[in-house]
Amino acid sequence: MATRPRPLSPHLQVYRPMYTMVLSMTHRLTGLALALGLWLLAAWLWALAEGPAAYGRIHGLLASPLGLLLGGAFALAYWYHFCNGLRHLQWDTGRGLEKASARRSGTIVVIATLALTALTLAALAHAGGRP
Repeated sequence: MATRPRPLSPHLQVYRPMYTMVLSMTHRLTGLALALGLWLLAAWLWALAEGPAAYGRIHGLLASPLGLLLGGAFALAYWYHFCNGLRHLQWDTGRGLEKASARRSGTIVVIATLALTALTLAALAHAGGRP
C-alpha cells in the first residue's frame, strides 16, 4: 500500500498578514530585542564598576551614532513590549477579545508606544544624555 504525503498545514506564507498577527509577531521580536539589549546594559554596568577607562570606552560607543540608534531602538522595543503586555493582561481577564476591540487596542498600543518613545528620547535629549 502506497502512502500519500501528509498535507502541510497552512503557515505564514499562506496567510495574508493581518494587523493583530503583525502586532503579535512584533511583540515576540521586541521581547527578543530586550533580552539582547540586556547584554548591552550589563556591559555598561560592568564598565561602570571597572573604572573610568572602561567607562570611557563604553560611553564612547553608546554616544556614537550607532549607539544612539541602538538606544532609540531599545526604547521603542521597551515601550511597545510594555504597552502590548498590558493589552495581553487585559485579554487574560477575558475582555477585549472581539475582533473590533482587538484592532482598537492594537492601534492604542502603537500610538502609546510612539508617544512614550518620543517622550523618553526628548527627556534624554533635554538631560544632555546624562544618566
